Amino acid sequence: MAQSTLHILLAAVVALLYVVSLSEALKEGECEVCVKVMSRFSDTLEDDDRKDHKKIENLFRKWCKGAKGKDNRLCYYLGGLEESATGILGEISKPLSWNMPGDKICEKLKKKDVQICELRYEKQIDFKTVDLKKLKVRDLKKILNDWDEDCDGCIEKSDFIKRIEELKPKYVKDEL
Repeated sequence: MAQSTLHILLAAVVALLYVVSLSEALKEGECEVCVKVMSRFSDTLEDDDRKDHKKIENLFRKWCKGAKGKDNRLCYYLGGLEESATGILGEISKPLSWNMPGDKICEKLKKKDVQICELRYEKQIDFKTVDLKKLKVRDLKKILNDWDEDCDGCIEKSDFIKRIEELKPKYVKDEL
């Protein structure tokens, strides 16, 4: 009896560990900036470069000098810029030397610093084809913020959509 209880307990622990390991994997679209940067940078590395961690770190610093926008912000977080306060380049140089994929590197970086995975590229919205009802409230607020407009009294998603529709003629020009 005690042995069967032990087997059940062991099976439960294994199942729990499996579920926890699944939750640590990146979800679709998560860490998009990190994954793209790691993939693009990895593609620039030659086989000889991958043998030396310090060389990878120096090449990443050089790559970061040309980075703009969210890519530049990621470089700042990782320590690839001169003005970076801290640096965790060792956390990318070793995995890159092992040819680890960008998404796996970013999974590890997420454990060190969550804000790395909070970076997202801004969506370019085509107002001619977009269905505002399918956008998240966060995106609707961003549209209004980009236009320097307020939505006083907006509570529901429909309120934000109504306000954007009111302001569309002012900010979205129809090109012939």
